[in-house]
Amino acid sequence: MQAETRASTSVELPPSPSAHLHEHRDGDAQHVHFNVQRSQSVLAWSLALTLGFAVVEVVTGFMSNSLALISDAGHMVTDAAALGLALLAQLIAKRPPSARHSFGFGRAEALAAFVNSLVLLLLVGWICFEAVQRFSHPQQVQGGTVFIVAGIGLLINLVLAYILSRGDSNMNTRAALVNVIGDLLGSVAALIAGAVIYYTGWMQIDPLLSIFVALLILKSTIDVLRESYHFLMEGVPDHIDYMEVGADLGQIDGVRSVHDLHVWDMSPGQPALIGHVEIDDLARWPDILHAIKAMLLEKHGIDHITLQAEVASQAHL
Repeated sequence: MQAETRASTSVELPPSPSAHLHEHRDGDAQHVHFNVQRSQSVLAWSLALTLGFAVVEVVTGFMSNSLALISDAGHMVTDAAALGLALLAQLIAKRPPSARHSFGFGRAEALAAFVNSLVLLLLVGWICFEAVQRFSHPQQVQGGTVFIVAGIGLLINLVLAYILSRGDSNMNTRAALVNVIGDLLGSVAALIAGAVIYYTGWMQIDPLLSIFVALLILKSTIDVLRESYHFLMEGVPDHIDYMEVGADLGQIDGVRSVHDLHVWDMSPGQPALIGHVEIDDLARWPDILHAIKAMLLEKHGIDHITLQAEVASQAHL
């Protein structure tokens, strides 16, 4: 016997041959498999600002021959690509489930965050490699140009960081925010490098600050990469203790044991659970299921549940 918890929702799926198979009814889970409320305006504005200034910074970076400014320019270009990918992922994530994709497209956001992080790791590696080369072979840098362009970049990145921090909080926007914060640090480094070179002529400050910023970016990038990878691999959500969930299920009156238990996020922030429950009396299953649903929702925040009841004496046949 199989029972699944779902919940009714005011959101209506667009008409399709499979719509009735995806719909949630009374007593079912309280979430849908797609997000219809997230606004893309935050990412769209961020993308426009980033892409516009990236063009300016790329040109002036090569004209001034500054690694700090070039790395910041490269990071801006990466930011533009990351924001564009994040925007595309959110548009995809809003699509409802279909006969071919019954879970919807919520994982598109995690996939975008994962790809963005990989690209950022490559950028960090390139910056460090180029910086090492410049330590042994210093190159002439136009400090005044670097200072002016970096100052403008700093202001733009502050605006971008503010816009993204005020938007929806999810894995995808956090990955984009990490990129922007890293770029903000890059602008600060380029600003300092430009000032030092202009007043002192010490060229080594350029690659030195580039490496410093790259290492700062690296930690945040790895955190986002680990989070998105864990989600894509259907890992147990960080706020849920898998062993504790199993133990709590075993404590429900009427439950003999639990096996084949799996807990994961169907979409970011929407945990789900499936498993087999061995009970002594199949006639008590409705009451047992009700107790399980209440416990999982109250104690672990899980409301999308699929459980199969098995009579204990037949479970090992």
